Amino acid sequence: MRWIFRLVVLLFVLLGLAAGGSYVVARLSLPVVNGEVKVGQILSGPVEILRDRNAVAHIRASSRNDAAFGLGYAHAQDRLWQMEVQRRIAAGRLAELFGAAALNTDKFIRTLGIRRKAVTAFAHLKPETQTTLQAYADGVNAFLASRNGPLPPEFLIFDVTPEPWTPADSLGWLKMMAWDLGGNWGRELATLGLAKRLTKQQIEEFYPPYPGDGPVALADMTDLYRQVAAAVDVERLLEILPPERPEGIGSNNWVINGKRTVTGQPLLANDPHLGLATPALWYFAHMASPAGAAIGATLPGVPGVVLGHNGRIAWGFTNTGPDTQDLYIEKIDPADTTQYVTPEGSAAFVTRQETIKQRSGEDVVITVRETRHGPVISDVHDGARQQLEAGYVLAFAWTALLDEDTTADALLGLDSVTDWNGFNDNLRRFVSPQQNIVYADREGNIGFVAPGLIPIRRADNDLKGLAPAPGWDARYDWNGFIPFDQLPRSYNPPPGTIVTANNKIVPDSYPHFITADWAEPYRARRIEQLLKERNVHSVESFKQLQGDIMSPMVGEILPLLLAVPPKNLPRNSELPGSHGLMASWDGNMSVNRAEPLIFQAWYRELTRLILADELGDAFQPLWRFRPILIKNILTNQNGQSRWCANQATGATTPCSELVAEALDRALDDLKVRYGSDMARWRWGEAHSARGTHRPFSNIAMLRRFFEVSVPTGGDAFTVNVGRNDLANDKDPFGNRHAASLRAIYDLADLNRSQFMHSTGQSGHVLSRHYRDYATPWAAVEYIPMSMRPADFETGALGRLRLTAR
Repeated sequence: MRWIFRLVVLLFVLLGLAAGGSYVVARLSLPVVNGEVKVGQILSGPVEILRDRNAVAHIRASSRNDAAFGLGYAHAQDRLWQMEVQRRIAAGRLAELFGAAALNTDKFIRTLGIRRKAVTAFAHLKPETQTTLQAYADGVNAFLASRNGPLPPEFLIFDVTPEPWTPADSLGWLKMMAWDLGGNWGRELATLGLAKRLTKQQIEEFYPPYPGDGPVALADMTDLYRQVAAAVDVERLLEILPPERPEGIGSNNWVINGKRTVTGQPLLANDPHLGLATPALWYFAHMASPAGAAIGATLPGVPGVVLGHNGRIAWGFTNTGPDTQDLYIEKIDPADTTQYVTPEGSAAFVTRQETIKQRSGEDVVITVRETRHGPVISDVHDGARQQLEAGYVLAFAWTALLDEDTTADALLGLDSVTDWNGFNDNLRRFVSPQQNIVYADREGNIGFVAPGLIPIRRADNDLKGLAPAPGWDARYDWNGFIPFDQLPRSYNPPPGTIVTANNKIVPDSYPHFITADWAEPYRARRIEQLLKERNVHSVESFKQLQGDIMSPMVGEILPLLLAVPPKNLPRNSELPGSHGLMASWDGNMSVNRAEPLIFQAWYRELTRLILADELGDAFQPLWRFRPILIKNILTNQNGQSRWCANQATGATTPCSELVAEALDRALDDLKVRYGSDMARWRWGEAHSARGTHRPFSNIAMLRRFFEVSVPTGGDAFTVNVGRNDLANDKDPFGNRHAASLRAIYDLADLNRSQFMHSTGQSGHVLSRHYRDYATPWAAVEYIPMSMRPADFETGALGRLRLTAR
């Protein structure tokens, strides 16, 4: 195939460049950052794109829309392949690039109708938002039309030329971001699957309540299984549908008022935790025009500063993790298979056809069905009909699929907000994904609000969105949404501190159900603890806090493991030494220590020994950190040590034996992976943060060129997050989700604010700015980003002027 030939040729070119080959060849696909470019009659005045010494793009224009145009141009210069892949994901068009390997993904995304919903959403936006989105698209397209050199290497390999950018491409990616931050439907399927194996009590134990809360009162799952799950081959569904949202995905943010800072003005910190990618998800930019200015983190493909400040206020996001997705088992009308049963009688499926083109393959045509709840997702995989008994389908409801998605209005309006009231008014149009947004302004005020549409579920809904519901029963339908003025919020609270870290953000008296899936409060409690340890804070103390790698989870679980002395396990000569090493460890997840690696392997094997025989085939997709469950089992809360029993033999096995055996197995595994010399084991080596490149992380000979990797500390529960995937046998300790961005805002002088993301500003593998942020990011270092010309013009890398012809 021609693309394989191009790939091999490119590999030799890259090898030559790595060995000091031709600089001229490297320059061919890099963007021009100096000079003047004529871009037609689109602009109302000249646009300047200045790249400062850290490659941050500073865009100055004569209007807000011209600034958006400049951002689109800069994004296309530096991140064009990333934008191309992102819009193809949202449009369900990956198979055109990657062939049959991407077909199932395309089928699923086409069934959801992400791009169709993006087109619909555009019509519901404010006119000024529409013009900004179009101006941004014009900027992207102006680059495509004006470039002189070849496209970035990925385009050459796949022999593809990007189509013109459209506003729907931008809105589609915002919806995919909402998808990435969701995932409740995985929990629903898991709950239904567990009903085949576990009792109602065991399910409640497997999903323990948030600390301090009582168990969520659910329907009798056995009864539910008789009513609903009889229609579903749950084990097959668990194989093809996604697992639960993993721990560590979310974010940290906190804000303190001026009474607790050295300057007398607020400080705000934010670090969103997302899947690591190369290039990074974020792109730093400063946009300025007479209409206003903003600086911070932008999303390539989307206009505007998503996380940052506008010179008057600063803001930061964390994921609320609300339950905004529900699965419904729909019953087909036996008298007419084009219809399904509703509480009011039969209704017709809404259908459409989608044609998916493949690279080197025939077009695939799928028929998408929709019910009153949403698209039928059980149609999107080969053999899905065999996984449901005849007469039933599975439909998916999600707030981001609502036609009136005006989230872009809220995001693009942040640059002009000046005070708390304006901040709240602007966020009324925020739909999905619900976020905990902290706020600070130069007048010394701090606040927090969690905007987004959250379904109201009826009082007699005994599933509460935690398991697939009978679609023909009205009590499981959504009953509107929580009114904006009743969403969680706080303004200038007496303690002078606001912390959110995906933890529970509402008091027990809150009248609405948001979720049963709050993140464990380890990070939130650690942040609160460290904030209390100092009377006053500074930017430097906030940096230390964002870099904290002391694991509260280890502090809770390790003593329970060490309380069991290992006995009668002679296979590992290292075992006595490892036990003593762990006994003297403080839980610091440092890159240079062996203890974090031993603990992770020990915990991993223990969860396997305790849960695998109970869960059977469901164990692999549900294998993740469950520290509250493990703690309850090891401390025998309400008799939960029964989980340690051997289900195959019925023998009562003391948990202490499993703890000892787990350590033995862990050391066996570590010796195979890292050698027999325990003194050489290092957490950082095993826990390297790998920014996945689409698609070249999957090709060994290209991975080292395109993928950015760096040793890191932390775990899924440290403030400085680094989540690994226990279920990944090939690489169970690698860091896959972490702080994709760190930002600290000083309201005494917002131009002293500090930022860092995980790779570099450029998405061009041949650029010196492709990976130059990675090492300082891992070391929790920062770059300053100022809106003062005297600051960002000094040492600038280039100044590009865009003008009308």
